[in-house]
Amino acid sequence: MSSAAGPDPSEAPEERRFLSTAEAAALERELLEDYRFGRQQLVELCGHASAVAVTKVFPLPALSRKQRTVLVVCGPEQNGAVGLVCARHLRVFEYEPTIFYPTRSLDLLHRDLTTQCEKMDIPFLSYLPTEVQLINEAYGLVVDAVLGPGVEPREVGGPCTRALATLKLLSIPLVSLDIPSGWDAETGSDSEDGLRPDVLVSLAAPKRCAGRFSGRHHFVAGRFVPDDVLRKFALRLPGYTGTDCVAAL
Repeated sequence: MSSAAGPDPSEAPEERRFLSTAEAAALERELLEDYRFGRQQLVELCGHASAVAVTKVFPLPALSRKQRTVLVVCGPEQNGAVGLVCARHLRVFEYEPTIFYPTRSLDLLHRDLTTQCEKMDIPFLSYLPTEVQLINEAYGLVVDAVLGPGVEPREVGGPCTRALATLKLLSIPLVSLDIPSGWDAETGSDSEDGLRPDVLVSLAAPKRCAGRFSGRHHFVAGRFVPDDVLRKFALRLPGYTGTDCVAAL
């Protein structure tokens, strides 16, 4: 998640599914300033919905004990905070998450979310094995919560950059939150050489780079976005079923 920019007139209303970086920032600003959502509230909503998306694709009853193990890789920015919440909810849903959080933020929200995970006995790795097969054998899937829109790998430091290099080589399923880490949120550049997730969970609304996503499952986690805001940004997204907080695209 991330000048109030309006919708791009070049996109036909019936095809309007993606936000530019400026529009995504304007939408979030509207939620925070006009609707008085709190930052922690938005992170919690997105993290919970991300965990629900995982359960949709990898339902617990269909998994072996080993497949229930989930490695959640978190960066120091807002996407990392969403990843911490996702890990906590996966534990509540009886999965077995482990967190790799190599560059810890000093931000109070990140520290509070880290404490919650620690209090729930979610393990934190001190390092990520460089031998890819060790990760493939230890976990059933990986959640990528390293970089969000507009965050470059060089901005978050070497440990996160090295983690992304390892994630590219995995053979187990990969779930990316909001955008695949390392992709340009506008153009999707680096989508060929970057991460290739099996599942993408777009937070609030899909970003433009999601148009280049070719994985198996794409969800939007934005049921909390008021209808007036969806109309303002001319978003035409699938409806949510029942009480679901995610919708398949």
